[in-house]
Amino acid sequence: MSGKKILLVDYDPKSLADLAKILKSNKLRVVTAADGQAGYEAFLAEKPDVVILEAMLPKLHGFDLTQKISRETRGRVPVVLITGLYKGPRYRKEALSGLGAAEYFEKPIDADVFIAAIRRLLHDDDGIDEELPDSNAVIEALSRRGRGHGHETGGAKTPHKGQRP
Repeated sequence: MSGKKILLVDYDPKSLADLAKILKSNKLRVVTAADGQAGYEAFLAEKPDVVILEAMLPKLHGFDLTQKISRETRGRVPVVLITGLYKGPRYRKEALSGLGAAEYFEKPIDADVFIAAIRRLLHDDDGIDEELPDSNAVIEALSRRGRGHGHETGGAKTPHKGQRP
């Protein structure tokens, strides 16, 4: 997780500082913004790996910002919504399915659960590159495989004219 960049957007200076401290203690680079519009501008300028934002933001509501980032990145940049106001399964479901949020937390936040979710989101991103082989290596492996088998049919008999397979 070291070196990953997190954009943290919250209007409340104490909440912003507390969350930034948790993230930085896990070796994450943190960029902060105090309102939705500044958050969107920081998102464009900083190209973060994950965006964490409060639902209630001045200038551009957190739900609108979540939808905007999710749509513009086609979901490639996970957005984590945090709220002290919109509580309950109805809001969680709307945020995750309707707005494109990757995670949804209600305040007060359990720091261990929060960091585990961030790690998972960052690990999912890392795992894609690590699991996919280089395309040239795949072509070379297929080429070698083809050379060794020539015209074998793998034991299957080809039906003759007029015969059923």
